Amino acid sequence: MANSDSNLTNQGVVDWLLEEDQPSVRYYTLVDLLGRKENDPEVREAYSKIPRRGWAKDILELQKPGGYWEPNEPASPTEENVLRRPANFLRWLNFLIRPGYVTTNWRALVLSDLGLTSKDRRIGKIADLFFKYKLGLGSPINIYNEEVCIVGNTARLLTRFGYVEDFRVRKLYDRLLEDQKEDGGWNCFPSDKGTLDSWEALAAYAVLPKEKRTKSIDRSIERGVEFYLQRELFDDGEKRYDPWFRFHYPVHYYYDILVGLDFVTKLGYADDRRLRPALKILDDKRRRDGTWRLDKVHPDRGAGTGYDPNLRKVKPFALEEAGKPSKWITLTALRILKRVEDAS
Repeated sequence: MANSDSNLTNQGVVDWLLEEDQPSVRYYTLVDLLGRKENDPEVREAYSKIPRRGWAKDILELQKPGGYWEPNEPASPTEENVLRRPANFLRWLNFLIRPGYVTTNWRALVLSDLGLTSKDRRIGKIADLFFKYKLGLGSPINIYNEEVCIVGNTARLLTRFGYVEDFRVRKLYDRLLEDQKEDGGWNCFPSDKGTLDSWEALAAYAVLPKEKRTKSIDRSIERGVEFYLQRELFDDGEKRYDPWFRFHYPVHYYYDILVGLDFVTKLGYADDRRLRPALKILDDKRRRDGTWRLDKVHPDRGAGTGYDPNLRKVKPFALEEAGKPSKWITLTALRILKRVEDAS
């Protein structure tokens, strides 16, 4: 991949991704595409700049002293006014999650994608909020009983933040195991069948180090990936759902083909022939200059959706401009193609 004559990319695209304006993209390009080691001076320098320049810096600058985000936040929670009063707790919890997609939960997911961990004290503050108010043993709301989409997203971000050894995070993975359907999929709504829309469990497994996976998790991954491969990542037997064929970031809890290709190849199935239809779509969406666009910003909903959020309470959040070449989408696409090439 480091060679400019690679059939996956060209030097111009690599140079674009290596620009210093977005050190997270630069860091992942060096490591994931060019194969540099973590102790490489350029890699270390790029990583050190992630919280100090670009998207992560912009997000962290809006963080409140208590570790959360919200333009009109309530008073800082205390044991007296939150944990002992469920009504106040619910109000506070809403400020962690709602309105989408600018509050703590959603911004934390992006920061975890960008590569930050609890070594940064500001990330530690975010994790403390999750552990105290969403995973706390004395909390009036038990996240382990929440829908699997919330559980999967929380497991993914806390694992990336560096808390994989915490028993509360391991409990989240236990819940993902328990909630898997007989057909191998998951569903964020009451159903005995899985759906392609419920991808969060596999995305959480994809960031879990292999040495931390139990035999039960390995089996769950095998069944879950098979669920997607049987459907070629986009064919659920119903009418074509157009948003799945548009690329987005952040994805929040929405699904598209790029999301599916990313976690399936990351989990070690990049050589499966059933990925070819989705990979062809990926190739067809590539621009002549070798980049991919950010097609839409969520919420991007099409006819036939079974989920109808109150859009008046939604505040879209994006790192890049929709309709323009996207460094993050291009990086993700090239990571996928690199895994496919390496597996062939």
